[in-house]
Amino acid sequence: MVDTMALLPPFIRPTRMTRSARRPVAVLAADGLPADDEVLLDVPDDRLGPALVAAAQGAYGPAAVLLAATRERAEWDDRDRYALRLAAFARSRPDWLRDWRAAAPHDPDALLVAAQLAVDRAWPSPGRAELLREVSPLITAAARADGRDPVPWRVALDHARGSRAGHTYFGELWEAAVRRDPHHYGCHVAALRYLASSWHGSHRECFDFADLAAQDAPAGSPVQALPARAALACLAGDGAGVERARLDAAADRAIALSDLLPADRPWPAAEIRNLLAYLLIRLGRREEALGQFALIGPYATSFPWDRVSDDALGRFLELRAEVRSAHGAKPDGGPENGRGRRARARDH
Repeated sequence: MVDTMALLPPFIRPTRMTRSARRPVAVLAADGLPADDEVLLDVPDDRLGPALVAAAQGAYGPAAVLLAATRERAEWDDRDRYALRLAAFARSRPDWLRDWRAAAPHDPDALLVAAQLAVDRAWPSPGRAELLREVSPLITAAARADGRDPVPWRVALDHARGSRAGHTYFGELWEAAVRRDPHHYGCHVAALRYLASSWHGSHRECFDFADLAAQDAPAGSPVQALPARAALACLAGDGAGVERARLDAAADRAIALSDLLPADRPWPAAEIRNLLAYLLIRLGRREEALGQFALIGPYATSFPWDRVSDDALGRFLELRAEVRSAHGAKPDGGPENGRGRRARARDH
């Protein structure tokens, strides 16, 4: 069994807080929740939105400018999120990315999106491990294109899990990732998923990893939500070996993080609060879940709802309505399923 401590070298550099643009706040009901038909799934922020619109028109320029800016400013969490969304878009509309790579074959940003896209395409296949081995050179090229960037190493960590890499190799990738950013959330999530997969549902060890990472991270870092992800993984399995008090402590830590994140800036707050709302529901803490739904407002995210339903937005709205009813809040009478739904998030 891999040593949890060996996967956590000293965390010595402060995290860099993510940026996101302000967005209009939806009209709220008396209980602080927007109407069902105002809730959208995975709505892009004001920086990503124009890049996706341009990509839909076949132009890669705005995406190139956006990702170059994240690299120049070392906005690694934003960069990771944008690369994932752009790669997801390129699965069905790849022309703009092909043009970008043809025009700038060594561009670090084009290489990153291409590497993510290659992993995404291989993941659903029964022959995933073999297909992923063919992707390795592209991930290596993305990592070498800018030695400061931890995001290609997050892609490499996902790649290692999908290709069933051993613990020694994964540990080497992990050390390379955290040298670049010791509190990069995406890399920590990738490591947590690998450990859960490697230990076949041994939740105590995953919790140890998540708790140690959160203890070493600054108070406002998204890594503070890592124990909440471990708690959800535990609840999705048999939960053996994890005390209820530990699950509640993970939720409490995520609530403290949510309290620090601005209510009018949806990213990364929305991702964390959606995770937290579902965890609180699973723990029977519905009044606190209602508070998180109020903070979420119109910003539903695919995770974690897509883990329990093929209709992530529908499940979000259904559970939100149940929580409202349990606390005497009157439903808004909106449709059962919102119509702002976007493509389902990748399953890895």
